[in-house]
Amino acid sequence: MSNVYHTLKERGFLYQTTDEAAIESLLDKEKITCYVGFDATADSLHIGSLVPLMALSHMQRAGHRPIALLGGGTTMVGDPSGKTEMRKMLTKDQILAFGEGIKSQFAKYIDFTDDKALMLNNAQWLLELNYVDFLREIGRHFSVNRMLAAESYKIRLEHGLSFIEFNYMLLQAYDFYVQARDYDCIMQMGGQDQWGNIVAGSDLTRRMMGKQVYGMTFPLIMTASGEKFGKSAGNAIWLEESKTPVFDFYQYWRNVADADLEKCLGLFTYLPMDEVKALVAQENVNRAKEILAYEATKVTHGQAKAAQAYQAAGRQFGFADQAGRVQTSSDILSIEASATAGVPTVELPLSELSGGLWIVKLFVAAELVKSNGEARRLIKQGGAYLNEEKLTDDSLELTSAHLADGAVLLKAGKKRIKRVVFK
Repeated sequence: MSNVYHTLKERGFLYQTTDEAAIESLLDKEKITCYVGFDATADSLHIGSLVPLMALSHMQRAGHRPIALLGGGTTMVGDPSGKTEMRKMLTKDQILAFGEGIKSQFAKYIDFTDDKALMLNNAQWLLELNYVDFLREIGRHFSVNRMLAAESYKIRLEHGLSFIEFNYMLLQAYDFYVQARDYDCIMQMGGQDQWGNIVAGSDLTRRMMGKQVYGMTFPLIMTASGEKFGKSAGNAIWLEESKTPVFDFYQYWRNVADADLEKCLGLFTYLPMDEVKALVAQENVNRAKEILAYEATKVTHGQAKAAQAYQAAGRQFGFADQAGRVQTSSDILSIEASATAGVPTVELPLSELSGGLWIVKLFVAAELVKSNGEARRLIKQGGAYLNEEKLTDDSLELTSAHLADGAVLLKAGKKRIKRVVFK
């Protein structure tokens, strides 16, 4: 099996390490335990968290044991990293509820069965700390001068750093020490803005235990236009379906800039990198984006929902490679790409067409509307379609002449669609 260090580097995950040569050698020879922390600041993670989640997944696929650490304790304090102002203070009940939502998302990327990975919560060891004892045992190892030199603190000092936030580095460092002590965790990973906290944790663990541990950071992912990755029209793209519908999640990836395509394929799919480079190099860039959108959606929402989103987007905007000519190992090739692919079907007796079937009644029978009046309003407002053509006449009578292969296609708006088959 290949060294996961090379995998992470090739795919664009690496920004900085505490000892590159030692980490490369370590991951080549041993199976280790590593961790990433996720604070519970909302009831769902967003796609900005996908880089560390995918990195943990790659570590596990290479035989290492990942720890997904929920920051039930550190969220009480608030991480100043990357923020120009203090984070909103949350209540214990809010943090607990948010944590439950996030824990259910970890299992989409990491296999926790049979001790292959651990899911921990730092509230377990942080919330019961005696403050004076903590300062005497842990605080004495920290230099205020060095802490103030950390990038996360320097940025905040310009706008005002609260004393509670100033403690965050100590708590994150203590997390690393506890996991090294109790779970033999020897590597912490995180975003590049976590570098100061990770180094502090490495130093503390060596001082407290004499144990050699390591740190690795991921780059802050920016779009080609210079915007922070994971936003669409100013809104976060969430991993929770109720906050960002699967179709919208798919469309975010489908619409990435050409310049971001290779980066996104490397970070957010499992496709081999030689295939990634081939997809980016071939002429049909929209097919490469379809594959990215499908594969990224499959990772978070599963194959069935990814297939539905792919088919729905194709019906609405067209398929980029309906014949499947672009070579790929993705199982997108097994999914039907046609105007009726995945469309819910309703069957009606062919006898319904004798003498003509009122189009209003057909929309009701297809359960696209609840009443004749609603169907009339839909047609008058220009939201009803028959075989992809807008309906303007609410007195239309459907006959066999409207059928194609014994069926018609009805749409109410752009996304609600039914195929009616007459038998």
